[in-house]
Amino acid sequence: MTEKLRSTISKAAFPVGAILLILVIWQVVSMLGLVPQFMLPSPVSVVRALIKDFPLLMSHAAVTMLETLIGLLAGVLIGFGFAVLMDMFTPLYRAFYPLIVLTQTIPTIAIAPLLVLWFGYEMLPKVILVVLVVFFPITVSLLDGFRSVDGDTVNLLRSMGCGRVKLFRYVKLPASLGQFFAGLKISVSYAVVGTVVSEWVGGFKGLGVYMLKVKSGFAYDKMFAVIFLISALSLLMMWLVSALRRLCMPWTRKHN
Repeated sequence: MTEKLRSTISKAAFPVGAILLILVIWQVVSMLGLVPQFMLPSPVSVVRALIKDFPLLMSHAAVTMLETLIGLLAGVLIGFGFAVLMDMFTPLYRAFYPLIVLTQTIPTIAIAPLLVLWFGYEMLPKVILVVLVVFFPITVSLLDGFRSVDGDTVNLLRSMGCGRVKLFRYVKLPASLGQFFAGLKISVSYAVVGTVVSEWVGGFKGLGVYMLKVKSGFAYDKMFAVIFLISALSLLMMWLVSALRRLCMPWTRKHN
């Protein structure tokens, strides 16, 4: 076994062990009847519900993920564009940055009903909500990355005749990649949650709609199964972001 593999196993052992410990305690509490089954179903019951309704869950998950990915892509593109414009034009930064921060004081659950009222029960209000959720971390992380570039380096390149486009491409963009992927990792988890919240308010299909249906039927084992599935999807997307970061930033890889 190589040193790198041993290190990977060692790092994974602690979180996996903690999760297993929580599941064991949860199962024991359920078996002893310390909490009624209808309030806190056992992990075994949740797994059974997940297996039983797996095809139905996958059909709802496909809708949720489609809405999430479209909103995520649009949010990243819009956030990237705004960050570039605010970095290039200081008056624009001074005018809009406080407004962008102000938008984060409005709860997502308060915006969702308005979007459904304005745009109906189809996909559009869900996508818009995801865009609003993703926009802030992407824009702020990129702005921080653009402004982290050393001022002396910028002045030197400008004195050598480097224009705005080349300065952005060869200096500012590479310097901001670390912050961008950090913001993207946060955004993907927010995006899934934002989609589910918007589906609670109104929709015909999706994991949020399914959660409301099983909740109204007091099928909490199925509700926990949905929660586990949402968590798994969020973790998968975060892992994909990490893999994309390693691909786009090969110089950050550790060589043993």
